[in-house]
Amino acid sequence: MEGISRTRAALLITFLVIMWGVNWPLTKIALQYTPPILFAGIRTVLGGLLLLIVAIPRRHLLRFKQTWHIYVISSLLNIVLYYGLQTVGLKYLPAGLFSVIVFLQPVLLGILSWAWLGESMYGLKVAGLVLGFAGVAVISGGSLSGHLSVVGVLLALGSAVAWALGTAYVKKTSETVDSIWLVTVQLIIGGLAMTALGSGVESWSSIVWNVPFISILAFIAVFVIAAGWLVFFILIGSGEASKVASYTFLIPLISILIGTIFLHEPFTMYLLAGLVLIVVSIYFVNRPRKMSSLYDPQVESSL
Repeated sequence: MEGISRTRAALLITFLVIMWGVNWPLTKIALQYTPPILFAGIRTVLGGLLLLIVAIPRRHLLRFKQTWHIYVISSLLNIVLYYGLQTVGLKYLPAGLFSVIVFLQPVLLGILSWAWLGESMYGLKVAGLVLGFAGVAVISGGSLSGHLSVVGVLLALGSAVAWALGTAYVKKTSETVDSIWLVTVQLIIGGLAMTALGSGVESWSSIVWNVPFISILAFIAVFVIAAGWLVFFILIGSGEASKVASYTFLIPLISILIGTIFLHEPFTMYLLAGLVLIVVSIYFVNRPRKMSSLYDPQVESSL
């Protein structure tokens, strides 16, 4: 990756995978105590307010008048649609399964990064993206045979599409806006929008403000949302978007493991087969391209 060392990149990716992996089962638990849309709004607003501490010293980089449309579009895709659809959808599907379907995102982002951002696309990378898609399809197909909610699957797919579009858009506009301000503002705008929507269709009195809920809310706001999104966009801005995103295929592994152990969600052969395909896909997408092919005149002339 450009801009940051391999060691730092590895540490950031490890943090991101663990935090975003535990997010799904934690959110599933939190939904026992709160309506989904209000919870989506509250946690993202809190995450955005926490990031203000980091962003305010950089206030000269905000440039809101010139770039407000970027903040709004990013908020709609990465916060309102992504978090809104996932939080509602988790009421219909197990956390592990839902997270696996959402992580079609790296496959979609790989395609968008090639078509829209001009990133390279070669045989091994294509194979990796296809295997990632196949892994998700195997897991989803096996689960659907168990008569799980079609609504939940559609919400998960919608969340994946929104996140892929949002990430590609952020990468496209990364030189126009400051990354820290982008994460901060999109969380606040998107969080306020979902809180307002939740206030209209749900009841604040339905929230049970007990220790488990408050603890989960605080953890998600600080580590999953504020720190997680900041790390994600640092990584996206420092290397190829499709390669960085391919590592997020690992996140469902964490989610499924926790869901199986603590939430007693089923672990099937479909899950195992799909996870094997996903791990292989990560290797293919991130394996360095052979230098000989880059300088082969015949290869170059065929492009």
